[in-house]
Amino acid sequence: MADLLAKSKSSIRNLALGQKVKGTVIQKLSKSLILDIAGKAEGVVTEKAFAEAREYISKLKVGDEVIATVLVPEMRDGSTLLSLRDSVSVAVWQHIEENYKNKTEVAVFAKAVAGSGITVDVNGVSGFIPTSQLSKEFSKNPASLVGKYFKAKVIEVDRQKNKLVLSEREVTDAKDIALAKKALESVKDGDLFDGIVTTVANFGIFVKITVDNSPIEGLVHISELSWGKVSHPSEMFKVGDKVKTAVIGRKDSKDVSGKLALSIKQAKRDPWIDVSQKHKEEDRIKGKVSKVTDFGTFVELEPGIEGLVHITKIAPGTKFSIGDEVNCYIEEIDPKGRKISLGLVLTSVPVGYK
Repeated sequence: MADLLAKSKSSIRNLALGQKVKGTVIQKLSKSLILDIAGKAEGVVTEKAFAEAREYISKLKVGDEVIATVLVPEMRDGSTLLSLRDSVSVAVWQHIEENYKNKTEVAVFAKAVAGSGITVDVNGVSGFIPTSQLSKEFSKNPASLVGKYFKAKVIEVDRQKNKLVLSEREVTDAKDIALAKKALESVKDGDLFDGIVTTVANFGIFVKITVDNSPIEGLVHISELSWGKVSHPSEMFKVGDKVKTAVIGRKDSKDVSGKLALSIKQAKRDPWIDVSQKHKEEDRIKGKVSKVTDFGTFVELEPGIEGLVHITKIAPGTKFSIGDEVNCYIEEIDPKGRKISLGLVLTSVPVGYK
């Protein structure tokens, strides 16, 4: 028996912060990923580490092997907290290399003007667009792109040297800009269009619509995808999906100047308009926890409609996690302020209750 115990102890690894480990996916949950890391306990990717790798995790299946980094060697429950940042980086570079090989477009975010061009972010990888690779209009004022989302083509990539060069000019040529400007002149805020999803990115989706027989592409920012909570656009949409969109503005667009800013949620009826007809004070309703704060817990009653259970209405020792189902009753509804005050329906006597 002593020999068996000695052998088992020697087979268990002592993990350290920052250590790279190989893990096998054994379970996928809505907010966490469970890995077998051949340790004394399982490895878990959750919370911020899960959020930053959400798109990558969505493509994993049970049995897949990944490389993870140890964030916390041993948590209270004995499991190991892990990060998939390195695996995500490898996957992003592979995707970029595929785009380069196939000469397809990638979605980028312009960060700053630097020297003879602009720096951009491509799903966490830094890239550079030389001024010479900007279309004629934008080369005159590269700063006009900073803080905006658009598409570009990869023209040079070297993962070993961490080098990524792109071209905006090959996507947005003079003809495209002219068509977009013409479309902007012929449409107005609130106009509805049927469109097709062409790209899904972490900041939103690009949708192609037809205006005056001309195909025009616009951006639906993640904040305009739904009246409800959206963790990542890929959870709701995929390339080729047909969607109905509304034009929501041009001057303050998060997209490139000269392209349309679109909204999917505003093409639908605002759920707060009918909230007083659907819900009444004292109504009992079941909802899901959407956010936990220092002053209370937010509960989603339906997509786009949340209520707050103030901290003073929560019994000491009661803890909630995002996704938990809770039974509530409506205390007060304020449609104009878009606020609902909730109370909890007690299913047991709280600790300390007299």
